[in-house]
Amino acid sequence: MPIITCIDDLKKLHKRRVPKMFWDYCESGSYTEQTFRENESDFHKIRLRQRVARDLTGRTLSATMIGQPVSMPVALSPVGSTGMQSADGEIKAARAAQAFGVPFTLSTFSICSIEDVAAHTTAPFWFQLYVMKDEDFVDGMIARAKTAGCSALVLTLDLQILGQRHKDIKNGLTAPPKMTPRNMLDMALHPRWSFGMARTRRHSFGNIVGHARNVENLQQVTRWANENYDPQLDWAKVARIRDQWGGKLILKGILDPDDARLAVDLGADAILVSNHGGRQLDGALSTIRALPAIVRAVGEQTEVFLDGGIRSGQDVLKALALGAKGTFIGRSFVHGLGAMGQAGVTAALDVIAKEMDVTMALCGVQHARAFGRDHVLVPEDFEGRWI
Repeated sequence: MPIITCIDDLKKLHKRRVPKMFWDYCESGSYTEQTFRENESDFHKIRLRQRVARDLTGRTLSATMIGQPVSMPVALSPVGSTGMQSADGEIKAARAAQAFGVPFTLSTFSICSIEDVAAHTTAPFWFQLYVMKDEDFVDGMIARAKTAGCSALVLTLDLQILGQRHKDIKNGLTAPPKMTPRNMLDMALHPRWSFGMARTRRHSFGNIVGHARNVENLQQVTRWANENYDPQLDWAKVARIRDQWGGKLILKGILDPDDARLAVDLGADAILVSNHGGRQLDGALSTIRALPAIVRAVGEQTEVFLDGGIRSGQDVLKALALGAKGTFIGRSFVHGLGAMGQAGVTAALDVIAKEMDVTMALCGVQHARAFGRDHVLVPEDFEGRWI
């Protein structure tokens, strides 16, 4: 069992243990990858204030996210094709999240279906929905999420068209991978991954194949997806989905204060400050830089969460300090999953929790929910002055 002290340890193992195309799918952004890089690097510009001679007993990371008690203010982000990082990956990640006491969010483009995850877990999970032109499919997904007992719908707003990720195109990314000589060699060089995949029947997009109209195989999934992202998604369609869902609603992909206000007007229970992990609009602000203005714009009218760039418990605390009520992690848990399966996801969550606890203590804080703006130092020009 390798010794894991940080997310980077898991990242290195992940890179060694999965085929290149799935590593690249996780560790890449669109075009020049500027936003992808700055999501992480902008956290480094924020400094923590050390405080001493404080009572540090009774420390707790516990919080709530949209009214749901959580062991720490961290949820697992929806990540497509997670079941290609490790066999049955969504089930493994959901189980790890359930045991740790944090929310798991299943992607529309998951390998394990919503019914599979529900059958292998006992705690309600969250479901992420892409809005497609095929309204029957969208309606069906909402109905399936209700039947599965999902406790929140995470509606993604920033994928009306697909951003270009050079690595995915060059690798010919598919799930499962096509049996080309290059891919077969790559899989042979990763026997642990290949053995796991050989033992599962879940190899393609379980929420789509057999559910979307005339989609019965992988080739049809790719064509259907490329043709069905909805470029006409607007706030009226969001309101329709809100009414149809009727439960807790998180709007994902908010990066501008004006959009945040519109989300509040629509009645969102939470907004997720997100730039899709730097995988859509390259050159956009990092989420941590966009966060303060969005928090000011909405005040206490809705909960504000953040994803993008979180690789440590310190990053979680910095997001809380700048106004987030909770955070989502994507690549951090995927590195754990690709490295060691369910145990790796648990290891990633454990790393973040321990870093939060120690950092919070050294900043003189007992409760994570009390970690605020007074506990960090932020560069004067951090948000930027844009003309």
